Formats: sequence, C-alpha cells, structure tokens
Amino acid sequence: MSRLSGPGAGRPGPGSRGSADEHAALAEAYALITATVVNLADTDLLRPTRCRGWLVVDLLFHLTLDAQRALVTLATPAAGPADVDGVSYWRTPVDPDEGRHATWVRRSAAAFDRPTGVVRLWTDTAPAAVRAAGLADPAGFVATQGHVLAVPEFLATLVTEAVVHHLDLTVDLPSPPEPDPAAVEIAVATLDGLLSDDAVRPADWSDLDYLLKATGRVPLTASDRLALGEAAGWFPLLG
Repeated sequence: MSRLSGPGAGRPGPGSRGSADEHAALAEAYALITATVVNLADTDLLRPTRCRGWLVVDLLFHLTLDAQRALVTLATPAAGPADVDGVSYWRTPVDPDEGRHATWVRRSAAAFDRPTGVVRLWTDTAPAAVRAAGLADPAGFVATQGHVLAVPEFLATLVTEAVVHHLDLTVDLPSPPEPDPAAVEIAVATLDGLLSDDAVRPADWSDLDYLLKATGRVPLTASDRLALGEAAGWFPLLG
C-alpha cells in the first residue's frame, strides 16, 4: 500500500497508544485474513482484488512480505526518539519504484507451483509476526524503511495496512468475513490523523465506507465532494 503526502499538518498522531491494544488488533486482523484464504481453492485465489493488476494470491503474497518485514523490524531495535508516528509514517512520498514492486509481486506469486503455496507461506509467517509483536518492548523503538517508530505506532501501521488490504482481498470472494472492529478503529484513527483539522468525514459514511473512499478504492460521489468541500481535493489520503 502506497504512502502518500498528506494534505497538511493534519491532526497529531496518537502518541499514547498502548501496544497491547495494537497487538490484539494485529492478531485479529491477521487471523481474519487467514480465515478468509485458508480454505480457498486455487481458482478462488485467482479472483481479482481491488488492487489493480493483482489477484488474491498476489495480494496475499504482498501481505506476507509485510509480515516478514514486521519480523525484521521487531528484531531491529532503535535508540529513539521516533521521527514518525503511526499517522505521519504514511505521509512519506510515494516510492517511484512502486510499479516495479507490483510487477515483482505478481511474478513471485506466480512462481509457486500452486496458488495455495502462498497460503502456506502466509500461515507460517503471519502468526510468527504476531508473536514477535507480543514480545516487543512496548516502550521501545524500531527502525523500518528509513524511519524510527515507537513499537505501538509501528504495530498500528501494520494494522492499518492489514485492514485496508482485507477489504481489497475480499471484494470478489463469496461471504468473506469483515475486518475486526478494533482493527478498523485503528485504521480509521490513522485516516482521521491524515485529514486536516478542519475536515470532517460525511455523516452518512460508515467506517468501511470511509476506509474505501479515503484510500481511493471507491470514488467520491458528487454529494461526498459537496460534504467534504475543499478536503475532497486531498483524497485519497492513502493509496
């Protein structure tokens, strides 16, 4: 998932997260992704997602890379202080090689003998990342992608990505589970932080509507733009 420049200073990051909350949300977010894919047939793993050009198996491989990065990051302590939090982390400019990464993910997922091979890799990796998150020092700092974050803030970035990609993953699957409410709350708080202080999301948006529209998965309607006013030009808040 892309990191985008925000609309401005926005609301401050949470700063007082408790890693127990983020760890529990990450555990549930990853468990629901596992529940979604673990019994899928190869043909279902080849269904489309909301991520352009990616099938379910491709997106799952991307999520597996995120869980692998979590393992590396949680084993990479930093002295601190943090230079970003769980909100400002997403304001880093878009990686110019993002398209190359998308192509590499597709090719890597296709290299498995069967799509279910990616499922096995995910089910090995995701629980390990959750265990590592539970063992991390909640008062500590970690380094990732050129930044230093407090452990709870890093876990919040993982939760946000997992929730948004859960929605991407399940768009064409029959009767998928919805994301965990506590994980959704963390993702919503991240998006709130990326909004300007003066902007308020439309009252008729559910949390899932907000996640889909604020990340560009679903386009804004004319009434959305009217309700958002100037803030409509800042969407998507997250790619």
